[in-house]
Amino acid sequence: MVRAAVLPAVGSPLEIADIDLPEPGPGQVRVELAAAGVCHSDLSLTNGTMRVPVPAVLGHEGAGTVVSVGEGVTHVGPGDDVVLNWAPACGSCPACALGEVWLCANALAGAGNVYARRSSDGSDLHPGLNVAAFAEETVVAANCVLPAPAGVPLTDAALLGCAVLTGYGAIHHSAQVREGETVAVYGVGGVGLATLQAARIAGASKIIAVDVSPEKEELARQAGATDYVVASENTAREIRALTGKQGVDVAVECVGRAVTIRTAWESTRRGGRTTVVGIGGKDQQVTFNALEIFHWGRTLAGCVYGNCDPARDLPVLADHIRAGRLDPGALVTERIALDGIPAAFENMVAGKGGRALVVF
Repeated sequence: MVRAAVLPAVGSPLEIADIDLPEPGPGQVRVELAAAGVCHSDLSLTNGTMRVPVPAVLGHEGAGTVVSVGEGVTHVGPGDDVVLNWAPACGSCPACALGEVWLCANALAGAGNVYARRSSDGSDLHPGLNVAAFAEETVVAANCVLPAPAGVPLTDAALLGCAVLTGYGAIHHSAQVREGETVAVYGVGGVGLATLQAARIAGASKIIAVDVSPEKEELARQAGATDYVVASENTAREIRALTGKQGVDVAVECVGRAVTIRTAWESTRRGGRTTVVGIGGKDQQVTFNALEIFHWGRTLAGCVYGNCDPARDLPVLADHIRAGRLDPGALVTERIALDGIPAAFENMVAGKGGRALVVF
């Protein structure tokens, strides 16, 4: 038996429970978790903004050590440190054929499987977003694990699985920020902090962090922000004032709210680019009129998983970490146990802190 955080139903509170994991079958890997990040996507699964089969064990950002492997698994073995990949590419769908593996049509196919059972009554459990990282151990498909970068502590490597890849990719792959450009980052949570670090690595000349909380300014500046704006109805105007009345070259929205997306778009210069990372609900409607789209010539783009290929990008991130340019640990403002996840969700709703990290 292992302890896990179980979501019994959408809208229900998480329950810390014992679960029974099977031994890994062909093409599967059993992993003992070292750490798992608490992401806003996990919160979105609990409230129904995103949907997965339930009951489920959530958690998709994690790292640990291989306990055992099933038949046919050769790229990792017992004792190897690994990073969980919650969105493995199938390699055969139209998106994968185009090289856009982050849009793989089959990436979440495993979320519908039964991967474990609750010890108390034998009821089926699904792996939320494929990997079920909110547990002491998990069993995943072999393509859901990647070798952890050498020289990177597992507690840092856990954050590479979502927050850091997403923030880095938003800057380097989606927005393609060039040296000397100006950047605004909306939302200073875990992904926002990673985005700020990535903008600094890209050589942005001015990096403006925007958040509703004044208390996050120090966090933002440590991550690379040169300026800090407390969100208000005047945010776009303030950002234009900080950029010679032009607006920033690039805005990255990490919140997922219609008003924030619209403000991010308005805060860019004529011809500017806005990348939307935040996951909003269907009720969040963003509107534009045809004339302003023509006149401003701005670009608005979605960004899934940072438009990243984890197998390609993890070694790049590892080089940045070892060189001291990137610090995943700086995203973490709270280290908790499994039973601290509900409080971490409450802090996210309240806009407090950066990343909460479950340490096993």
